[in-house]
Amino acid sequence: MVSCPLCKSQEISETLSDRKGRFLGYCKQCLLVFAEKQFLQSSESEEKRYRQHQNSITDKGYVQFLKQATDPAKKYISEEMTGLDYGCGPNPTLSKLLNEENFCCGIYDPIFYPEMPEGPFDFIFATECFEHFFDPAKELAQIKNLLKSNGILVIMTDFWSEKKQFPDWYYTSDFTHVTFYHAGTFSFIAKKFGFEMIYNDQKRVVILRSK
Repeated sequence: MVSCPLCKSQEISETLSDRKGRFLGYCKQCLLVFAEKQFLQSSESEEKRYRQHQNSITDKGYVQFLKQATDPAKKYISEEMTGLDYGCGPNPTLSKLLNEENFCCGIYDPIFYPEMPEGPFDFIFATECFEHFFDPAKELAQIKNLLKSNGILVIMTDFWSEKKQFPDWYYTSDFTHVTFYHAGTFSFIAKKFGFEMIYNDQKRVVILRSK
């Protein structure tokens, strides 16, 4: 029986399909939409896809893209804090941006920088990685353990808003994108995993404070 990888509910309301022909489960309880297990890729296949990304600190467009997360986060972090770029990919960029602005930010990625960092941290950025999580509940528990009490978690991933968008939504074109979040999913996450919601732009960026 299919169960939701976030809330573990087995009451999956319906099955959607995306532009790649994958079947996606829709969980009414937490509003997560997720690729069914037969569509999850091997780590080798994921790594090959990630190495195709050309993101870097010299790419002005990509830097501006990341500022959607870093700009609102600066209200809640300071230079005295220590942070982590969780799921930084093969070319860490966000950490470099923050370090250039005198914020201390390390890196972690399960494929490219797999050594688990020593926490706890004052803040964690998870930009464009939540959509890659096979088991978001497990990842969130790990992130929570890496955060100090009152620590800040900044998440960036494209939110879905209507179920009818999935057959044509560009965000499902990447086969490594396997979990999709509604703005309301993060209200569930905050309650379930012990966070306070302090920012939600309803489109792409959420900021949570650990309780």
